[in-house]
Amino acid sequence: MHETSVAQSRPYGAAQGPLIRGASIAALVAAVVIPLIGCDSGPESFFRKPGATACPRPQVASGVAPEFNGQQIEMRILRRRGFTGDFFAQLDLGRRYEGFRAADKNLEDPVEAAVWDAIALSNSDGYSPISALGRRSPQGEQRAVARFDDCRAVERRIAYRSLDRLLSKMSSDEQEKVRSRVIYILSTQGAAGYRTLARMHDTAFGPFGEPSDNRQAGEARGKPYKPGAPQVLNLFPRNDVDAYLYNYLAVQTGDVGAYVLLKDFERSSPSRAAAGQYVEAKAKRWVPPYEFYPPEAPSSGVPHSDESDQIGDAQQIALGRIRELPFIHIGEALSYLRVIARPTGKEDSLYPQDVQAFQAMIARPQTGDLTPIEKVRAIQYAAVNGSPKAQLVLAVMYSEGVGVPRDYARAFHWYAEADRQGSAEAKYAMSTFFSLGVAGVADQDKAKAVIYQIDAALSGFKPSVGRLQQVLAQVSRSRPRPRDREYPG
Repeated sequence: MHETSVAQSRPYGAAQGPLIRGASIAALVAAVVIPLIGCDSGPESFFRKPGATACPRPQVASGVAPEFNGQQIEMRILRRRGFTGDFFAQLDLGRRYEGFRAADKNLEDPVEAAVWDAIALSNSDGYSPISALGRRSPQGEQRAVARFDDCRAVERRIAYRSLDRLLSKMSSDEQEKVRSRVIYILSTQGAAGYRTLARMHDTAFGPFGEPSDNRQAGEARGKPYKPGAPQVLNLFPRNDVDAYLYNYLAVQTGDVGAYVLLKDFERSSPSRAAAGQYVEAKAKRWVPPYEFYPPEAPSSGVPHSDESDQIGDAQQIALGRIRELPFIHIGEALSYLRVIARPTGKEDSLYPQDVQAFQAMIARPQTGDLTPIEKVRAIQYAAVNGSPKAQLVLAVMYSEGVGVPRDYARAFHWYAEADRQGSAEAKYAMSTFFSLGVAGVADQDKAKAVIYQIDAALSGFKPSVGRLQQVLAQVSRSRPRPRDREYPG
């Protein structure tokens, strides 16, 4: 009774004091020790078993104090890194566009989030082993000395789950948009991007081109008693034709490694080798799903930017030739886009604020001076928005390699787009394609050539009128009619 009464007589605060001090010490120890365990600071990383934490995120150094457009600057830096193959930037773009954080709610865009999750999963930097290997585990597995390989595996597992969740809520049109954007981004990476696309369509690899025995790929496939990620598996249907097509496009960039891989692909199956001629014809007509990344203006006010790399020799040579294009065409494109009130043939007549308005439309730095790539974008932007003049100019640019690398498939595509809108000049150009048969893009077809010449002439295009008169004159002199022979004079 005495001991009980003594305990009951102690002040409440005195009894709790040691507990509070103990909790404070434990919190201090946790704050010091937890960041030292494994790879820290990634999502879903706390209180996981060792080796199952997400990787640390590189800091986005915007170099500016917070301001009204600070988020846009930060996103553009992330997009620049993402377009050039930064695995962590691609992951972060997916999470930012998914809008998990309160600060990112205005960025929420399921299609864009899915695009960057898919791009991250296709990035070999996410699954290629880079750590030194140590002792084998009791199960016989070779274990990494460092945990970086393990934490990247967790990042990919999270991305697979996120992508499947996003796709499951999308319509077929939205899924098609995701697929087209992924194809466009990878196609801007040249041979490496085409090879990745080839693996993504090849049944010999995982869903995103990783090795078929990759653990995250296996989890995505699932098992009878444990569903995987069915929506992800359906995003890029597996078939030999598309796998062959992208391997072939990689070879067309001049990449030697791609040529070796293509030959290995052909030798792997008689049916694959037999498809060669068909795929070659298809590849010559192939154009990317987008002319450049869709210049949309999301409700967030932070536009999507195209940060694809323009460093290749062919691109640089073509960009250097943009000065050969009369500026009136760029002026007409800006007028069509309602950046300026009326077309102008002189670059120095543009006001800096007009140029800045256009640069804002395509999410470029607002310097007030048009760069070569921005002049190309003006034509492209007007073309994709339906200007027949811009479509015709862009077709000529692809035909001649001015501003953009020479590409007859794209030239034919834009001539055809302008022709559909009734451009007489485009009709005449199409007649030339069919008259000559250009590089497998348009098979030689004299009948089609004459039809296009007649259409162009009837539309009032003078060069075609003169050429048509020559053809008709030759027909009229071809040979006398039988009646003329029977009744001479």
